[in-house]
Amino acid sequence: MRGIENDKPGWSEAMKAWLHPRVVTMLVLGFSAGIPILLIFSTLSAWLTEAGISKSAVTFFSWAALGYSFKFVWAPLIDRIPLPYLTRKLGRRRAWMAVSQVIIMGAIFLMGLVDPAQSHGHLVAMAWAAVLLGFSSATQDIVIDAYRIECAEENLQAMLSASYITGYRIGMIVAGAGSLALASYLGTTSEAYSYTAWRITYFGIGFCMLAGLFTTLVIPEPHHPEATQKIDYSTYEYVRFFMLFLCAVSVFVLTFYFAGIIASDVIPQASRIVGFLREALRLFASLLAALATARCLVAFGLVDRNMLSDTYIDPVKDFFIRYGLRLALLLLLLIGFYRISDIVLGVISTVFYLDIGFSKMEIAAVVKTFGLLMTIVGAFLGGMLTLRYGVLKILFVGALLSALTNILFMLLAVSGPDPLLFKVVIAADNLAAGIAAAAFVAFLSSLTSISFTAVQYAVFSSLMTLFPKLIGGYSGTIVTSIGYPSFFLMTALIGMPVLWLIWLVRDLK
Repeated sequence: MRGIENDKPGWSEAMKAWLHPRVVTMLVLGFSAGIPILLIFSTLSAWLTEAGISKSAVTFFSWAALGYSFKFVWAPLIDRIPLPYLTRKLGRRRAWMAVSQVIIMGAIFLMGLVDPAQSHGHLVAMAWAAVLLGFSSATQDIVIDAYRIECAEENLQAMLSASYITGYRIGMIVAGAGSLALASYLGTTSEAYSYTAWRITYFGIGFCMLAGLFTTLVIPEPHHPEATQKIDYSTYEYVRFFMLFLCAVSVFVLTFYFAGIIASDVIPQASRIVGFLREALRLFASLLAALATARCLVAFGLVDRNMLSDTYIDPVKDFFIRYGLRLALLLLLLIGFYRISDIVLGVISTVFYLDIGFSKMEIAAVVKTFGLLMTIVGAFLGGMLTLRYGVLKILFVGALLSALTNILFMLLAVSGPDPLLFKVVIAADNLAAGIAAAAFVAFLSSLTSISFTAVQYAVFSSLMTLFPKLIGGYSGTIVTSIGYPSFFLMTALIGMPVLWLIWLVRDLK
């Protein structure tokens, strides 16, 4: 049984582990996972801002990444359903990994083919391409996370996590600093917007996914006895199960679309709070309609009840049985709110840097390169500290630093484009983020049962971004209402309850 705390190997053993083949593999796969995220967030924000899209509309695009927060819904399909020919040829994990990487490349190319400045229709097309990118990238994450946990023993998981984070941040440097630098070199600016420059940039970043695809094709498929003990079903049952998923998703999308039209007529947005509640009700109604559809189809016999229970219910029951109701609920609350400070701030960060007067090249140099290098340093430091002092202690330190460093952004908002202060703020923020991320990934891995790797880790990683991203979608609206200094103070304060949750978990573990 996997516990909350990991074993603590010596420093020399930990250093040698960096050269382990699985650790190197996770470096490249982490790079592949790190590329798509900024093409939905900050890089896309810079593109849309140059194209003249409103600040509120820019931050709403962060919702395109909600696939990361709902990936637990289709994680059981990824865990169960074999792909024709590919699963037999590559194995269960590598087949889905390769397919998701190909779709990611296609989604990036689709985004490059759309000019959001032309019309509202083009902006909508860009949004759908971004949703496809978020969905396929989240699928890749499901498989990589499962592969990471299954490919090596628990004593190597801390190093695999640190290596994955390092590769992830390098991918973010390429997709962030690399894309901004390339776009600027090709001649696009806020004063002279060039769609061609952004199109070439997105195409170039898309081809970087070939590194992950090549690695997927050459690495071995993990063979863990507990992970491979799955109940096999017929192809016909798998197809019926997939049809259930498609029907539920279709109902969700249609309900969400038409509920938006009805809500705008019935409940006018008289204030920011009313607008937030209206959208929350819209999301809840869509989820309720999807669940009702799934239940009706199960009642009519579309899917075998035992298959549904084995796929969705057993992984959840396993978690609550292992930790008990009280501790399990505390753990889920901690997972759901641990990253709230940095995610909510991160959605608006690039727009903030542009607003106070920094150029894209300065952002590329300081935030997307220097900042991410500091994150890598923080991840390395966090991994080593976690090995030495334990997961929960460094989890607490990371949460505290992540909240406190947000206050530094208040100074930057007041002082304006001060290059030295800019570097200090970015260094502190990213160092804290790296420490927190290394401890948090190790923490999530320790909570996961090897028998339900893909599903349980998908639930954890989905939950950790769901509420922060929902709030982050309104960050542009909040900034417009209260200003940047008050917004940054708010992001620091909302991270404080996380410390109390860690304290409670420590006492109950």
